Amino acid sequence: MAKRKKKLSEGKQNIIAALLQEYDIKSAEDIQDALKDLFGGTIGSMMEAELDDHLGYEPYERTNNSNSRNGCKSKTVRSKYGEIDIDVPQDRDSSFQPQIVQKRQKNISHIDDKIIAMYAKGLSTRQISEQIEDIYEFEVSEGMVSNITNKLLPEIEDWQHRPLSRVYPIVFVDAIHFSVRDNNVIKKIAAYVILGINEDGMKEVISLQIGQNESSKYWLGILNELKNRGVQDILILCADGLSGMKEAVNVAFPKTEYQRCIVHQVRNTLKYVSYKDKKKFAIDLKTIYQAPSEEIAHERMLEVTEMWDTHYPNAMRSWSMNWDVISPIFKFSANVRKVIYTTNAIESLNSTYRRLNRGRSVFPSDKALLKALYLATFEATKRWSMSVRNWGKIHGELSIMFEGWL
Repeated sequence: MAKRKKKLSEGKQNIIAALLQEYDIKSAEDIQDALKDLFGGTIGSMMEAELDDHLGYEPYERTNNSNSRNGCKSKTVRSKYGEIDIDVPQDRDSSFQPQIVQKRQKNISHIDDKIIAMYAKGLSTRQISEQIEDIYEFEVSEGMVSNITNKLLPEIEDWQHRPLSRVYPIVFVDAIHFSVRDNNVIKKIAAYVILGINEDGMKEVISLQIGQNESSKYWLGILNELKNRGVQDILILCADGLSGMKEAVNVAFPKTEYQRCIVHQVRNTLKYVSYKDKKKFAIDLKTIYQAPSEEIAHERMLEVTEMWDTHYPNAMRSWSMNWDVISPIFKFSANVRKVIYTTNAIESLNSTYRRLNRGRSVFPSDKALLKALYLATFEATKRWSMSVRNWGKIHGELSIMFEGWL
């Protein structure tokens, strides 16, 4: 049944009647102009009331107060109705500090919040500037947009150095690439995200870095930073074939189980396979990573290699070469394995980051990219309210396998 529309109160009906009587309204644009005029008048009246309270008496009332009204000063502010002129009341000794529209405040439309929300969706400073001008009918330069988003930088730095939990049972590390302008040269730069699942089974982005060249030295620095922020143990760390990662993990967290990301392993394999065979090949690969034991998985790996070797001799090479970092998954139950090989958490986050590439083809700087990534992360993680499925069983299993860690 459709919800019945609430009837306007008598007071609201009187306001509308007065509005129609006072203004020659013939279109939606006329309504907007009328509201703009009323908005400015309402702001002015509220500031007059503020001044009355400040002085302690109303206009034309006798008083012994040495301070008094001193006319008004015109001021242009930006509002959701566009630019409007308001009359700011003054006092003789200049002690009045209005709160409705404060001194030097030029914006009462929450434009800053709107600009930051647009930036989070991947819009460039030029696109934001054009949209603000189109919607609100006043100009916001690209420089102003950049300055507004730069207010995020101290917040980002605090977030990057915040204290972390003592232990993360499962951690995922992944990279996504963006085009960034550097001295008028466009370069592909990696953004590295480290996502942890904490002891309560909740997802948490624990690090977000604009990457340098991958190396064991680089990754050791990142992992040591996690330790400096309070991380003592990581039970399982899953990553793609990031150069130097395995060596760095062995130094920083020598007891951690390093696991090659199965999703990336499968994707990299299927790059060698023609479209017509991809589905069948993917089904065969599933028999490897879903095998009940490492021994059976290894047998299946050899069988799949032999089966497809004639058509795709290079496809399975990485499985045999990296078996030592693929095989740790077989130590765990189906519940734990599913968390590791589906990587839903990190894939969902990466899809949010990829949308930034749709909004703009090139970021003007590393700093601009970092701001956009931070905002996208904040928006994505607001939806993370549930723990990993079957976390109670998973936690119990990991507590036994990594005795004394949890």
